[in-house]
Order: sequence, then C-alpha cells, then structure tokens
Amino acid sequence: MFSETTRCVVLVGAQWGDEGKGKITDVIAEQATIVARYQGGANAGHTVEVGDEQFILHLIPSGALYPTVRCLLGNGVVIDPWALAKEVEMLEGRGIDISGRLGISWRAHLVLPYHKLLDGASESSRGVQIGTTQRGIGPAYRDKVARNGVRVCDLADLPSARATIEAQCVWANTCLADYGSDERANPTEIMDGLESVAPGLLASAVDVGDEIRTGLAASGRVLLEGAQGSQLDVDHGTYPFVTSSNTTAGGAAVGVGIGPTLIDEVLGVVKAYTTRVGNGPLPTELEGDAAEHLRTLGGEYGAVTGRPRRPGWFDGVVVRHAAAVNGLTALAVTKLDVLDSFEEIQLCVGYDLEGAGQGGFPPRAQQLEDVSPVYETVPGWMAMTEECRTWDSLPENARAYLGRIESVSGVPIRFVSVGSGRTQIVSV
Repeated sequence: MFSETTRCVVLVGAQWGDEGKGKITDVIAEQATIVARYQGGANAGHTVEVGDEQFILHLIPSGALYPTVRCLLGNGVVIDPWALAKEVEMLEGRGIDISGRLGISWRAHLVLPYHKLLDGASESSRGVQIGTTQRGIGPAYRDKVARNGVRVCDLADLPSARATIEAQCVWANTCLADYGSDERANPTEIMDGLESVAPGLLASAVDVGDEIRTGLAASGRVLLEGAQGSQLDVDHGTYPFVTSSNTTAGGAAVGVGIGPTLIDEVLGVVKAYTTRVGNGPLPTELEGDAAEHLRTLGGEYGAVTGRPRRPGWFDGVVVRHAAAVNGLTALAVTKLDVLDSFEEIQLCVGYDLEGAGQGGFPPRAQQLEDVSPVYETVPGWMAMTEECRTWDSLPENARAYLGRIESVSGVPIRFVSVGSGRTQIVSV
C-alpha cells in the first residue's frame, strides 16, 4: 500500500462499521511507522487475529501488535482514561509492550463517568432507540462542541479542571433526574479517579499533528485508522442513526491535526455482504432463516456489545455513496470466504424510491426505509477460498463477483480477505 509516492493513507469503513478494519489495518501496519486513530472512542471494536490469538482493541490503534510501530490517538478521539488503562494492561499482560509506543494528543477530550450515565439514561428514554454502545461517546462529543469538555492537557492542572467537572456534574444530575434515572455523578469520586490515571496519560501526551508531520518529512509511513463506518458519519450517514463524529476521510486530517494535502490515498473497507448493529435503515437486510444463516457463517456479533448484527446483501449504492464522500482510491473486501457455500448471491445495484429509479443516496432515514433495492443475482463459486493467496487462485465466479463490486462501486479492489487470520489475504 505504501510507496515512495504514497506515504499517508487513510483507512475508513465504507458501510456501517464492523467491516474488518482491524484486520486490514493490521495487514498494512506492518509497513507503517505510525498508526493513528482520528475519531471515535471505546465504542470501536477492532479485532485482529495473530496465529491462535485474538486481540480486540477499542482505543489503541490496530498497529499495536507490531513492536516498532508508533501508535497515536489524535485530538478527534474521545478517550476514556480507565478503558485505555485497562487496554494497555491487557496488551502488556499478553506480552505486548505498548506504553513506550503510545502517544496521546494533548487536545483529545476525555470521556468521564457522567458521560456514560447520560448515554445510558438518554438512550433508555428514547421512543426509538439509536442503538448506542452506551460508552459515553455522544455526551463527550456534545460537551466538546458546547465547550464544556475536559481535555488531556487539563490533567496537568487538575484544580482548575475541578470547576468544570463540578459544573458538569450538576448539569448531568439534573438531566439524569429528568430522564427518570436514580444514578448520580459524584465530582469527588471523579476527581479522585482522575488523580490516579492522570500521570499515565500525561506521560504519553504529545502534539500528534506535529509528530505526524515530522514523521512524513522524514520519509515515514503513516496510516490514519478510522472507526465505525461512513454510513455512521454524523453528517453523511443515516442520521439520526449515526455516531457522534466524522468517520469519513475528511475527518482524518482534522482529527490528527494535519493538512489534507498530506493524505495520498483513502482505502475503503467493505464486507462482501453488509451488516449493521443497532437500529436504523438497512435496505438490503435479510430476515428470518436467511439472516440467521449468514449471521452464523460470518460470526456476526458486535465486538463491543456482543449484540447480533443485522445481515444483508452487498449494497452498491451505499458503497458508491461512501466512495463519493471519502474520495476512495481503493477497496479492501473482507469476509469473501463467508459466501463460499452460496449457490447464488444477490448484489444491490440501485434503489427504487416511490416507483422511480434513483441512483443517488437519500438523505433521510425514512427514505431509506422505503426504498426497494434493485438486485442482480450472480452465481456463487461453491468452493473454499480460505487458502487462496493470489488473485488467480480465487474461483472464477468469486473473481467475477469481486469484479462486479468494482464496477458497481466505481473503485478498484486492492485487498481481499479470505479469513480472519493475518495471512489470509489476497493483494490485488
């Protein structure tokens, strides 16, 4: 993926998250000097398998498993200090020393206990739930935009941060009472907790943007790792069934503090079919036995919440939309092997909305609920692909299916994943 002319790559999910970004990041990170997260928080769940070991990372970039890769959390990430400490402890307990390689933006905002309380109470009070992970991500971003947040740099002067935290606890407790919750935020407990985690965070605090710019100037190779997926972007996703940050490539430069002209390529990760966790439109959704069959074959359960994912056929309209808003230069297709036993596969090439053909992407969630997908049926390959390592070794019908994904999305395929293992990859 990297070359003399490609030294900064953004990796984004091009569906509704859970596309296998952790696996693809792990593959590309072997060539990287820096891997940086640019948005989201501990609501992400990036799964990487190395041999018989499985690692699920929520905050730390997926490049952590390579001992020479520098791992950065940008200013666009909202950081739960206790979740981060637990993740560092997990990795070090499994023989991976990350503490000396981890850099955290001074400007990153913190997820504090009252954010989690508000997240859970707010979700419970909704008539139609969004499907939040209840990790406090949305409330933390809300405080950031409202200019009431606490940042990593504020930990250097905790007495000054106390006033903000006390005021936010008063506000949070009023909201919790309005939501009918009996839980309350305790500012003294929060301050005590921050005093215990502040030294570790401050020891890793850096100017992430400056470090990336310096690295690129020294011919380094930088991978900017997105979380969630393009259809969960707060601006370009299926609003209001979205996350609270810009998951698309435009958020990468802002989320780490570099200029957009430093980005050379944008790699979109897609499954060979489609899944979604939580509520919101999913035009190609399967139901009943067909859904359960695909869910079982693909192991489609959330890495963060364990919730069953909603499966559907590959949606070319969704990926075309993702290609447009991200400026995708290449695709990585994952879980091709899950479709190995299907005699026929359906692929959505367009939507029919209120009886009229429509090639664009509807802006309102209700419109997406009402569309009728226009399908093509293609023959399956009925052969195992998990041992394939080259394009030519893939079954002919599998290559034809991938070619149709390219033509429908308008984006060339660079990688094909044929299993969960690190080496189960085809480079095109």
